[in-house]
Amino acid sequence: MAAKRVFVVVIDAWGVGALPDAAEYGDSQNCNTMGNIDRQADSIHLPNLERLGLGNILPLNRVKALEKPLASFGKMSEFSRGKDTTTGHWEMAGIYLETPFPTYPNGFPPEIIDRFKAETGITAILGNKPASGTEILKELGMQHLETGAPIVYTSADSVFQIAAHIGPESKVDLQTLYFWCEKAREILDGEHKVSRVIARPFEGNSPETFKRVGKDRRDYAVLPPEATVLNRIKDAGGVVLGVGKIEDIFCFAGLTHSIHTGSNPEGIDVVQKLAANQQDLDVLSLEKKPLSDYTQADKQFIFVNLVETDSNYGHRRDVNGYARALEQFDAGLGAILDNLGEDDLLMISADHGCDPTAPGSDHTREYVPILLYNKNREGKSLGIRESFADIGKTTLAWLGLEDPNQRGRNMLETREPALV
Repeated sequence: MAAKRVFVVVIDAWGVGALPDAAEYGDSQNCNTMGNIDRQADSIHLPNLERLGLGNILPLNRVKALEKPLASFGKMSEFSRGKDTTTGHWEMAGIYLETPFPTYPNGFPPEIIDRFKAETGITAILGNKPASGTEILKELGMQHLETGAPIVYTSADSVFQIAAHIGPESKVDLQTLYFWCEKAREILDGEHKVSRVIARPFEGNSPETFKRVGKDRRDYAVLPPEATVLNRIKDAGGVVLGVGKIEDIFCFAGLTHSIHTGSNPEGIDVVQKLAANQQDLDVLSLEKKPLSDYTQADKQFIFVNLVETDSNYGHRRDVNGYARALEQFDAGLGAILDNLGEDDLLMISADHGCDPTAPGSDHTREYVPILLYNKNREGKSLGIRESFADIGKTTLAWLGLEDPNQRGRNMLETREPALV
């Protein structure tokens, strides 16, 4: 019997227009990650996303709206307070946050920094301010190489980021950087419980050559405050596979399998192999057990994050780089679609916006797209969904694990609301 599978692919920071409350987050109503890339990129060609229905979600100049797209299409509002990675992914999995994670526009207070230094044995830090991850390396990277003092910085998001040079000439090794992050995660609790502590290793020997090492990045998130859709599937004996930084966002909670990819091409390649049943799941088992040991191994949820649209292009306000990353995904999407079976459901969405044409370098509070595809289902309008939790609700419905207490609404229902 073929497995019934749900693939949820999150194109990180792929918004489709400002939410009504965007101004409360310091964002303009003109924020529109996809729309502004379409208008301002030198070129963009997305034939597979076009045939799924991307051009039916919002007016685009270079992606057509189709009379009969292959996928159902719509956009989703974020119910929770926030515009960060953790909040967005948690909401997809059924968790609503009424209070946003704390942010530090003036840097972290002395009680945090002093304790961090005391518990790690560090005598000094560099930075302690909001900054672009690439610009702060240009500013402080050489000083870090000379002293070994970690570069600590944040952004408009709830993050405590630690950058350290990794290489033969470094005063710090990767395991020390991870140790610093683990200590910071322990310290940042209570009123200072930030969404994520992020290890930011980098390489190079000058401000012009410094480059972050994506494969060794690690995100130390907080545990979800309650059970998620991932837990529901795992507890039922199903398979939950995280690809990319999903394991970090959920602290492995609810996962049975995981692969930590270091780039978008690597993540796309993994999804292609999974779609074609060419990936050995046993080697990805967190519990070191064969697929046959799962009581409902035929129920599989593959949760994927492709981060580089956000980290490499959105935050860096690189319109053309973002366009190329979308084209890269689109090119890989063709093979994914070709290999999906009749019992497979694909949902493509995002966790927030990060408009590369907006001022600053931070996320933007936006609607996110939803494209829902199964080869036996006709495409239709899904309208504007009330929350990202509709992804989790739909996942459970497809796998036959419907839970009346689960937040969200099933997008497989037959109604066709207008998209406005």
